[in-house]
Amino acid sequence: MTMSLRAVTAAALALVLAACSREGQIGSGGVYVTRSGCPQVAIPAATGDITLFDPATSRDSRAIDVVATITNVRSTCTEDAQNLVSTATFDVVATRRDAGAARQVVLPYFAVAVQGGTNIIAKKVGAVALDFPAGSQRAQTSSQTTVRVLRSAVALPQDIQRELTRERRPGDVDAAVDPLSDPRIRTAVANATYEQLVGFQLTPDQLRYNATR
Repeated sequence: MTMSLRAVTAAALALVLAACSREGQIGSGGVYVTRSGCPQVAIPAATGDITLFDPATSRDSRAIDVVATITNVRSTCTEDAQNLVSTATFDVVATRRDAGAARQVVLPYFAVAVQGGTNIIAKKVGAVALDFPAGSQRAQTSSQTTVRVLRSAVALPQDIQRELTRERRPGDVDAAVDPLSDPRIRTAVANATYEQLVGFQLTPDQLRYNATR
């Protein structure tokens, strides 16, 4: 699965505020922090597990047929001349109630790119196939999803960059003021913050079950 983000509005993935070698150091201008240029990868709350029932309308624990979980979510990020490329890999592990004949279970999952914590820029729905061997209650598989972002779309406005990287000296009026307290800067940084989220594509009933069990 591949998602491409093109011509995103006033967008940047992130701004490198200082060299990595200075990360966490306290200098005359403050504490140096490096912001990654790649989306943070995560599983949204209540979407990392899925439970199938047999019969499907039952919610009795004795009717649980298959339980699957997304785990080992990892990401790699590379750059080329045009794009930032973030690839998230993950495993899906599952158990079934009865260790009977060989069986395949196909489960849907989603992958979304989110800007500023709330704005979904792109979404894809895929599926993973879990093959239970005969006599086994356990199955496992892996999958991945990729987000590509044009480099031309990932530059913060110059005035925002200058304000974020400006050296503050003791005695300055705003030396102890967090630049993110300025709504204009906070909004620009939010627009420059992206997440790559992966989870099961749940029905409303399945989501409700996860949230209330």
